Amino acid sequence: MKTFLIVSITLMLARGLVIAQDAVSASPSPSPATTAETERVVVASQDLDVSREQIVPSLGATRYTVGPDRLDSQAQGENAPFNQTILRFPGVAQDSFGQLHVRGEHANLQYRIDDVLLPESIPGFGQELETRFADNISLMTGALPAQFGFRTTGVIDIHTKSGALFQQGEASIYGGSFDTIMPSFEYGTVTGKLSSYVSVSYMHNGIGIENPTSSSDPIHDDTDQYKLFGYFSYIFDETSRLVLLISGNHSDFQIPNNPGQTPAFTDMGRSTFDSAKLDENQTEQNSYAILAYQKKVDDFNMQASIFTRYSSVLFRPDNVGDLIFNGVASRVDRDIVSNGVEFDASYKLNDQNTLRGGFLFSEQHATVGTVTLVFPVDANGNQTSDVPLRIVDDSDKTGYFYGFYLQDEWKPFEQLTINFGGRLDFVNAFVNENQLSPRLNIVYEPWTGTAFHVGYARYFTPPPLENVDQSTIAKFAGTTNESAITKDSAVTAERAHYFDAGVTQKITKEFNIGLDGYYKSSHSTLDEGQFGQALILSSFNYNRGEIYGGELTASYDKGGFSAYINAGYEWARGTDISSAQFLFDPAELAYIRNNWVFLDHDQRFTGSAGASYMWGDWKAAIDALYGNGLRRGFANTQKLPPYETFNLSLQRRIKITEKTSLVVRFDIVNLLDKIYELRDGSGIGVGAPQFGQRRGFYGTVAYDF
Repeated sequence: MKTFLIVSITLMLARGLVIAQDAVSASPSPSPATTAETERVVVASQDLDVSREQIVPSLGATRYTVGPDRLDSQAQGENAPFNQTILRFPGVAQDSFGQLHVRGEHANLQYRIDDVLLPESIPGFGQELETRFADNISLMTGALPAQFGFRTTGVIDIHTKSGALFQQGEASIYGGSFDTIMPSFEYGTVTGKLSSYVSVSYMHNGIGIENPTSSSDPIHDDTDQYKLFGYFSYIFDETSRLVLLISGNHSDFQIPNNPGQTPAFTDMGRSTFDSAKLDENQTEQNSYAILAYQKKVDDFNMQASIFTRYSSVLFRPDNVGDLIFNGVASRVDRDIVSNGVEFDASYKLNDQNTLRGGFLFSEQHATVGTVTLVFPVDANGNQTSDVPLRIVDDSDKTGYFYGFYLQDEWKPFEQLTINFGGRLDFVNAFVNENQLSPRLNIVYEPWTGTAFHVGYARYFTPPPLENVDQSTIAKFAGTTNESAITKDSAVTAERAHYFDAGVTQKITKEFNIGLDGYYKSSHSTLDEGQFGQALILSSFNYNRGEIYGGELTASYDKGGFSAYINAGYEWARGTDISSAQFLFDPAELAYIRNNWVFLDHDQRFTGSAGASYMWGDWKAAIDALYGNGLRRGFANTQKLPPYETFNLSLQRRIKITEKTSLVVRFDIVNLLDKIYELRDGSGIGVGAPQFGQRRGFYGTVAYDF
């Protein structure tokens, strides 16, 4: 019923907008003055977009960018989950729960919306960001310039659609396999000096989280997701504007069941339970608002922003079932509120030097509420009573993160650019830490079409406040949730040296190729894992870590044909767990103390490729993903088998009037119905098996106006 109402409302909105469009067409044409004002706003907006890029450019970092055509050509197009879009970039490995691993690291990604930092949220199953509202998406990796701090594995920079660039509307219905239905609506317009864009969507499907079995029919895996995004820009004049970004989403997930599990405990006289009938659920909420002011005066360019963000995850167990199978049933409620300010500026001193500097200040307050049911046990771990104990373990923490940077872009001659500077970062949370981090990037273009780059960066990465486990170990002594290890050293910031070098070459006007290599050596190497029954991540440190690898990327575009291929190789390992030791099994902890082990997200080879062809109103595309298998087994000493998936799409645009059209699209995901396992339930910080999506058929009907 809920789905029917959402679809009906979306169709009514679309119908109302079509009527409004007809009414506008029947009314007198806009006056020349109105048209001129709109064109002036559009031009000013585009000029300010270019100026904004000069405030925080990549300057020697490795940058990959995809635009509207590539986004439309990928499997499921704009309806694709955001993590699936990022998997089409080089060096990105797929994991369960929608997680992404770039260059052999766990998360540590920084997200920016229109060059403004997006504060962190609590990692969950849902994709807060949407491919739909992106005009283009970039992934920056390597030795990042000084303006990028804290989260430095990669910077995902999303340039959104705006009223100035997207002066139209679209109402669409997308649906298909796994009970999928997703109505959506987006609209952009320019009214006077105000440019606005809004996107809303609702999605229901029966495969919200990766299936723990290889079946094509997951059990208890429904999800309902509601999303809203808005972009509003007011142009004061050709040199300044105010931008407001707002977003909100609410997602409900059923935790999928794995039939045939063996009961291990007795709860109130009951010792049997059908694991196919477990009823665990998770609710996620995220929202943010960002207000940014941009100003350009001659050679001075700046952007100042303030932001606020709320994120929460609530895991609700099946008390009886979880107690019978695991001896533990935990209700976990985590939330975090972030507020902050960011300032970035650039000043062109002369033809050879451009100075850039700025600062970031963020205050975060994380709260954890846990109610856990457990059984009492004797010294040998045997259950002594079938009456569960109720243990409440609540905590909260406020953290402050702030950093400053200054750098100079120096061009001693036209072909050579040297960007050097540094940043000073502080964190006051579980531990008070700071670091001065020098950065250096050199770009040399000996001739047109060829660019060499080499860079060094010192990185300082504090643990995410919301992912630091604050459990009171002593409360669970003598219970089924007792930790075999009581040591709990504080999780600290990772400190690393990062080196990167590469070359890009334009073979012809249509054909481009790039090669890049990197090496990272770190102390207090950060990682995350799922420990316990709640599907929520916790942070910990290895004493030492190292990562190295390389990437190859190529693209070809000519006429209606476009193709790309990406390949990545990496090697990631660590040794000696130096924090949150109570999370680990004693045997694994002892082994890791004296041996280098592969990180759980290590995947030796990763690849993606795609091709599309457009003729007239038709467009066909194929793409593929390859993974060599994540780690598994005791202390990650083994790996899962490699896999590859292929996807197809075909669409046609049917023109109705000069300003309206109908788009019909058909997608097949996992064309060959490849059965592949992302996780098998073993390995460091891995709690359950997950399989990749089986074959799915999807259709889209969209009305553009």
